Order: sequence, then C-alpha cells, then structure tokens
Amino acid sequence: MKQKLSSHQTIGLEHLGLSGLGDVYWNLSAPALYEHAIRRGEGLIAADGPLVVRTGQHTGRSANDKYFVREPASEKEIWWGKINQSITPEQFRKLHARITSYLKSKDVYVRDGYCGADPTHRLPIRIVTEYAWHSLFASNLFIPSDGSTPSTPPFTVIDAPGCLANPKEDGTRSETFIVVNLSQRLVLIGGTSYAGEIKKSIFTVMNYLMPFADTLPMHCSANIGKDGNTALFFGLSGTGKTTLSADGSRVLIGDDEHGWSSNGVFNFEGGCYAKMIRLSPTAEPEIYATTRRFGTVLENVVLDETRRTLDLDSDTLTENTRGAYPISFIPNTSETGRGGHPKHVIFLTADAFGVLPPVSRLTRAQALYHFLLGYTAKIAGTEKGITEPTPNFSACYGAPFMPLHPQRYAELLGQRIDQHKPHVWLINTGWSGGAYGVGKRISIAHTRAMVHAVLDGRLDDVPVNIHPVFGLQMPTECPGVPREVLDPRNTWADKAAYDAQAKQLAGRFAEKFREFADQVSPDVRAAAVAAG
Repeated sequence: MKQKLSSHQTIGLEHLGLSGLGDVYWNLSAPALYEHAIRRGEGLIAADGPLVVRTGQHTGRSANDKYFVREPASEKEIWWGKINQSITPEQFRKLHARITSYLKSKDVYVRDGYCGADPTHRLPIRIVTEYAWHSLFASNLFIPSDGSTPSTPPFTVIDAPGCLANPKEDGTRSETFIVVNLSQRLVLIGGTSYAGEIKKSIFTVMNYLMPFADTLPMHCSANIGKDGNTALFFGLSGTGKTTLSADGSRVLIGDDEHGWSSNGVFNFEGGCYAKMIRLSPTAEPEIYATTRRFGTVLENVVLDETRRTLDLDSDTLTENTRGAYPISFIPNTSETGRGGHPKHVIFLTADAFGVLPPVSRLTRAQALYHFLLGYTAKIAGTEKGITEPTPNFSACYGAPFMPLHPQRYAELLGQRIDQHKPHVWLINTGWSGGAYGVGKRISIAHTRAMVHAVLDGRLDDVPVNIHPVFGLQMPTECPGVPREVLDPRNTWADKAAYDAQAKQLAGRFAEKFREFADQVSPDVRAAAVAAG
C-alpha cells in the first residue's frame, strides 16, 4: 500500500522546480524505507539486519566533479581553485532543468531535518532523493526534524543518481555533478550513487556559513571525559580519528564534523559514516556491532547472497567500504550532541616516513602551522600509482570541504586557543624505527596510552626534549609507553638515515607552507622556519 500525501506536502517541492512527480514519500520510517528499497531492487538485507547496497562505478567522492555557482553574494568569499571550482549561473540553470526533467513521473523520497546540534547554529535541511536507501542514509546521518517550522528556508539537496550531465552542453568535466548554489540554498547531485556526496555537500555548506556566525567548523571527532572536559581529534582518513575518539571511558559527541562556537562544541550530525574495511570485533567492538543491526546502511560491503553473511575483510568492490548508522547505535554517546570548550585539541597524523614523534605538545603558533598543513602520509597500495610513502597535505584537515581560504579557519582556531587555552598535541599513529616497509606501525596500545595520558593531564608537567628538526616538545616519559619510543630517533638503527629522512620531510613541509606564508602572522611563520 502506498502512502497518501496531503496536497501541501506535494506543493512544498514546486518552488524547487519539481512538478509532475510520481509518488512523493515524506519522512518515511526505517522499516518503510527498507520495504521500498527491497521492492525497487536497491539492496539486500544481511543476516543480522543491515541493508547492503552497491554504489556502482563511484565508490568514493568525485572531488573533480564538485562545483560552486559563481554568483555575486559569495564570489569574493570563496577560495577558488582546483578544490573549489566554479560554474556559471547559466550552467547551473541547465543542470537544474535537466534534473527536474529527469525526475518527472518518478517517485521521490523527502527527508527533513537539521545539520547542527546547537539550536543557535543549526541549519534546516531538506534532502530529496531518487533512491529509498539514500533517504535512509540521510535519516541516519542528519538530525531529525522536530516538527517545528524553521525560521529560515531549508538548504535543499536534490539527489538523482540516474541523471547524467552532458559535458558539452552543461560545461561539466564528466556526466557526474555535485553543484552548490549558495544564493538559492540548493545542491544538485547527479551521476553518482555514492551517498557520501549528500553528507559532504551539507558539510561544505556549513563550512561556508559558520565562520560568518563566529563559529569554527571542524573536520574532527569529539568526546567528553568523566570530569566534563571535552577533547577534539583532528585527522585525515587512516589516522585513527574515529577509533581513538570511540573510547568506552568517555562520552562520544560525534565522529566527524563539529562546530566550535561561543557556546562550546556541537556535532553537525545525528549519525556516523564509518569505514568498514577489515573492521575488528575486538579492536573496534562498538563500530563492529553496528554491522549487525537493523537500520545500518552498508555500502559496497561484500555479501554472500545465499547465506546473507558479510565479508568485512574483502576489498573486492572497493577499499572504501562504508557504514551509515545513527549515533545512538554507539554506546555511551551524548544525548545532546554538545560539549563545553575543549581542554585538549589533538592533531592526528600517520607519518609513514617514521620521523615524527609519537606524541608532542604544540605552542599556539605550531598549532596553527600544523592545522594549515594538515599532514599525513599515503602508503604504497592505498591509491593507484603510489609505490612508496607520499606526503599528503589537506589544509585544516579537510581541504576538500572548505570553501573559504584556510587562513580564515586558522584565525578562528587561534581565537579559540587564545580565549579558552586548550592544550594542543600532535600524535603520530604512523611508523617508528624506520619508514613504511622497514619500521613498524606504532602500537595501538601505546597510542591509546598516550591519548589517555594527554586527556588525563598526566603529560602537562612532564619534562620535554625539543626535536632538533621540527622544534616539537617531546615528553620524556609517558605511563604505559617505553621511554625509547618517545624519541623517534632512538628507534632507528641508522641514526644518520633518520636525520636525512627528517630533514627531507621538513623540506616538504616548508614547500607546502609557502602557499600560506603571506597570510599568516609572524609567530606562525617563525614556527614554520623552526620546523623546516
């Protein structure tokens, strides 16, 4: 039986150019969306209840197919370039006409909600999708509507994976497009079934809007200790951001996207979008348990279609297997999605060159320097063509989603550090005793011990040594960690090789920092010199 809709629900989409649709399904429950997805052949149900789907040729974000409409209100604010590409209003009009024409006579699913757990800064959103499972994804990832009428129009995403652009006519790079129109409060997504584009497009919008509300948007996880102290964990993929913040002794605020306003820290989302590949029931029990729950959406996880059992270790479809689930599926999570001003800020890096200390404390200037660089390393096999460790820099630990110049976000971070005096740390979860292929990855037990010592304040007054190349303050002792591990040079058999490797990486840091050197304060430039 199909749900009957009241006329105002259908009319509510006409201002978006969506008319002549099939049936419109508004804010369906998870069980109803399961039924629709199965009936439409969009996925399969695994033995323990999750909905398993495939995203086709796109198993990750299409970064080169994302555009902003170049329009007067935002043109002078956006940091235009390879990351933030422009498209004309006329090109947007053509794509809008194409996607609304494509959806005529088709059923659509509408999800209303919010991005932002702080009522002062929350953004009303509306997600219109072609697929039922994309609506379930949006239901899991965003904060549900409370039924009230928003004071501002919602920012809407129209998501139609089957609608393909014509590059010659539309001016796109390919048939795939993710286009943000800030003035019309509208995002168009076509040519890709990867649901992460929905999440990241709204995150991108928040990253544009929040600085104008004196709020720092952050690509980080956050949790709260028993003493009420909040901690932030910044880091790129593979550095341990989700794993290290999911700590049974602390309350999880969120695992990926947050704001830091005058009120404190708040989660942007109502759910989690975690990597599933080689997930361990012992190392990551909370996340692993979500793969056995009704309501979880699993993307590109290999499924035995006869027995309906999962193979989380298989990368047959992609290394980037994902799971989307409500944050309530994780035990010990915040009911409000909010925390106080952080006492500790942790930058995570996985240094595959084996030269950065496993833990070091940063000055304010060093914090802004490392925030602007956003360094980690890619290792052989993670991407096509990578055969040896390669530096990977992503400004603010989230450059693909930052529409403004990185210095804007760095200035806000500097203000927060000045106001609330958090301790800032750099923790290396990468290699020790040599580069990737020679050394070994730093023990997760040692990393957890260092994180616990940081958050418990046990490293605040420990004597430090200054790293001779990077100028970092290295604690000389840490409970649960051998002393020799704390100074990376001590772990290398060939000390001359370590020195050469450290100087080489510092040179890569200096080369990257030249992009920002003209915009930063003298103390940050001095920190850059000390690190290079």
